Amino acid sequence: MNPGAEVYATRQRIGLLLGPAVFVLLLVLPAPDGMSSQAWATAAVGSLMATWWITEAIPIPATALLPIPLFPLLDIGTVAQATAPFANPLIYLFMGGFLIAIAMQRWNLHRRIALGIIDRVGTRPSSIILGFMIASAFLSMWVSNTATALMMLPIGMSVINLSKKLPSTTEAEKRELTHFGIVLVLSIAYACNVGGLGTLIGTPPNALLAAFVLENYGLEIGFAQWMMLGVPLVVIGIIAAYFVLTRLSFPLHLRELPGGHDIIHAEREKLGPISAEEKKVAAVFVLTAALWMSRPLLQDYVPGLSDAGIAIAAGLLLFLVPVDLARGQFLLDWEDARKLPWGILVLFGGGLSLASAVTRSGFDAYIGMLVAGFDAWPTLLLLALCIVIILLLTEMTSNTATAAAFLPILAAAALGVGENPLLFAVPAALAASCAFMLPVATPPNAIVYGSKLLTIPMMMRAGLWLNVVFVGLILAAAYTVMMTVFDIEPGVVPGWAGSN
Repeated sequence: MNPGAEVYATRQRIGLLLGPAVFVLLLVLPAPDGMSSQAWATAAVGSLMATWWITEAIPIPATALLPIPLFPLLDIGTVAQATAPFANPLIYLFMGGFLIAIAMQRWNLHRRIALGIIDRVGTRPSSIILGFMIASAFLSMWVSNTATALMMLPIGMSVINLSKKLPSTTEAEKRELTHFGIVLVLSIAYACNVGGLGTLIGTPPNALLAAFVLENYGLEIGFAQWMMLGVPLVVIGIIAAYFVLTRLSFPLHLRELPGGHDIIHAEREKLGPISAEEKKVAAVFVLTAALWMSRPLLQDYVPGLSDAGIAIAAGLLLFLVPVDLARGQFLLDWEDARKLPWGILVLFGGGLSLASAVTRSGFDAYIGMLVAGFDAWPTLLLLALCIVIILLLTEMTSNTATAAAFLPILAAAALGVGENPLLFAVPAALAASCAFMLPVATPPNAIVYGSKLLTIPMMMRAGLWLNVVFVGLILAAAYTVMMTVFDIEPGVVPGWAGSN
């Protein structure tokens, strides 16, 4: 249940009972022909976890801990096998990224970056919208989508409140100003969602995918490698979202927003000159990003260099760079580190533990055998169906939980039709972050909905178009950039996948 929620929803009550019921039923029934008892038990645990994840019957990270007691009891694996995925290197990559983000927030560097971008785009309403989208998307590549939305919304509300004070004499002008407010808050949410696609640490499903293929296939997806796919998607996605919002869903015809520049400039003035602490955090951030992007070139000279190692080294550096050495103050202290979203890291481990059991027990091979019957279907159609299903599911459930539950299934499905598992898994991870229709779909959607400037039908009005656009974008990326970046050949199962 969401933090602060007062009501235990009906779907949660149903899920609380349905999950164990399905779990027990599957354990009582005999395994289907061709499936081992271990694989059938894995299916039972997976059904329980998926039900509780989707309904949020208990906290999502708590559900992720189920493999630790259940796998040994059901002879699916030892405690060591169940817990090993909780130490996957990609979890530490995300942890290091979180530490950098916390440091940026502690010293207000993220706010300075955002205001700096917005201040340079001009005072036309459409330009202000674009500025907010660029700032939100860029920050969401490095800082959590939730933190970015929480930071950007008050700035946006200041601009909206200013626009309400402007003299408007006609109904058309009033409608334009109303549309401007709606578009501005939606642009923040949508840009946060899209921006997360750009890097491995931008949104949990990206890192979960990388950890999944590393854990199950021994294949490492590099930080720079992902950006070759993610950054073009962000750029095109932001342009698409901008045109859907300002031209299609809520057309903006207002030519100027007098005073818009002044309020942004005033917000920058409140920050004052850039502090020494901000400069130090910025230096660590730039150095870390540069190392992530140049690691493929540096590996020949620095054996053992890894994205996770760089991330943790950067996190440690933040604890070592002094602010006031006499008082023992540094860029980060442990009080700051306690703000780490530990639940997300635990969720990663649980999802990867389940995925490992799916492979270890042979459950993935059974899924592949079942899906092989669909090999007459065009692969493009199957992939499109997978993207649509994931996108619709993530409108109602946690995107991380959806990715954790379905990545092993879709990878097995790809192998079942004789395709590289990345062909289905990568688009699924991307689709899990592309939810634009409902407030419950992503934290940024919920945050801007809380502004009370828009209704659910308004969000659906723009979100439906964007969902359609992103199904097309992800499909196009899958058959162009993704093929090159991940060396995917249609109809060919690579040796690293076939050997598992």
